[in-house]
Amino acid sequence: MQQKIIILDFGSQTTQLIGRRVRELNTYCEIVPYNKFPHDDPSVIGVILSGSPFSVYDDKAFKTNINALRGKLPVLGICYGAQLMAWENGGNVESAPSREYGRARLEQVDGSNPLLTGIEKDSQVWMSHGDTITALPENFGIIASTAEVPVAAYQARGEKLWGVQFHPEVYHSECGMQLLRNFVVGICGSRCDWSAESFIESTVSELRRTLGDDKVVLGLSGGVDSTVAAVLLNKAIGKNLTCIFVDHGMLRKNEFTDVMKAYECLGLNVIGVDASAEFFEALAGVTDPERKRKIIGKGFIDVFDREAHKVTDVKWLAQGTIYPDCIESLSITGTVIKSHHNVGGLPEKMNLKLCEPLRLLFKDEVRAVGRALGIPDRLIKRHPFPGPGLAVRILGDITPEKVAVLQEADNIFIEGLREWDLYDKVWQAGAILLPVQSVGVMGDERTYERAVALRAVTSTDAMTADWAHLPYEFLAKVSNEIINKVRGVNRVCYDISSKPPATIEWE
Repeated sequence: MQQKIIILDFGSQTTQLIGRRVRELNTYCEIVPYNKFPHDDPSVIGVILSGSPFSVYDDKAFKTNINALRGKLPVLGICYGAQLMAWENGGNVESAPSREYGRARLEQVDGSNPLLTGIEKDSQVWMSHGDTITALPENFGIIASTAEVPVAAYQARGEKLWGVQFHPEVYHSECGMQLLRNFVVGICGSRCDWSAESFIESTVSELRRTLGDDKVVLGLSGGVDSTVAAVLLNKAIGKNLTCIFVDHGMLRKNEFTDVMKAYECLGLNVIGVDASAEFFEALAGVTDPERKRKIIGKGFIDVFDREAHKVTDVKWLAQGTIYPDCIESLSITGTVIKSHHNVGGLPEKMNLKLCEPLRLLFKDEVRAVGRALGIPDRLIKRHPFPGPGLAVRILGDITPEKVAVLQEADNIFIEGLREWDLYDKVWQAGAILLPVQSVGVMGDERTYERAVALRAVTSTDAMTADWAHLPYEFLAKVSNEIINKVRGVNRVCYDISSKPPATIEWE
């Protein structure tokens, strides 16, 4: 039986990060709403309570009966989770005199406590809270403190129940992984047998059992998620999988041809469809970014549906949905935060059953599975690329001529990153065609041509991102090459905005 840690989500922005850290310990975990604990699941070996945007004493605060788990499973509360357990058992939680946010140092640590094994005094931790525990329940004891937070960590005496006021899941908590390892492995007893190889073995077996001899269609994008999903399905059902790769005309230079060749090398059954003309026609004169996205999304559904109906007896639609998509699509309050970017609307339109073989994986795990499946690094390490493609990197209306200009500039930038060994150091990069023209001089003649902006960011999950500090020499070379080789461009800028406040894409 696959062991699992359950993470109860009380609405924290770092809940996904807790899950990723647990998975890094080769332990399977699931994130579920705070009030949906699977009491009848015998595979659960421990519970982690996340933080929350609320105060435990708020009328609208998310609350659940944590005491129902006491004595049955080890429990670790983080920030709000720690406050909630203290509050529910007679402790006191109050608004802190000032919001405690940022780095702090552990001044007192009970190193004999199993949660804090190997954690030294003066270890850096990360605080992010407006409330603080001012009094613990009678049978709870402090096991760590900082200068400003007397109750930085506690344990219920004689019980496997702990709370920490800081966030061990964030990078800035130097002892965070050790603390989570102590809990997940030392206290909960994880066998640490969750791996890419074990995922492939169990998933292929489950796909064969579920799909049988049914036929499946999958929409390929050229990206990591859909590629790994396709190879995994191909391993399970072979010729019963048909992949459809739609070219909407706004892919990168030569991408349609290059990706089709790569898929052929992987042994996939792929139908390539050049639908660029109908997409350009539908986008003519459209400048609003959201309208562009909707037009391309609807167009993709129409083209995919048309091509899929040429495959007989299809019963399943496969998608490269990953775990963050599932978590973000429905908040714990039932409010949609972000709809799936994966061919949204297709299951309803086509009346097919949905198959999402990667829906349990985070992005880094998808890449690990891809490597274990033998997919080349050039596909596995590809930067994220927006579904609407270059349409959201061309500000203003879309024309084939503008796309061609941007494809050339973008190709010089991306290939330059590869040549300078910078590609893998960047999370995402691309060129943007601006809706402005500027005066320049080329060959002793005045020019009045387009400007291109280059964008490169570093990130771990795209929730936040910093602009990549690329070498000046590299930027100078790329700028010179774009201006010399791309007709119609006489100025190159570099975007030095971080996210937030700026998004990674310009539209």
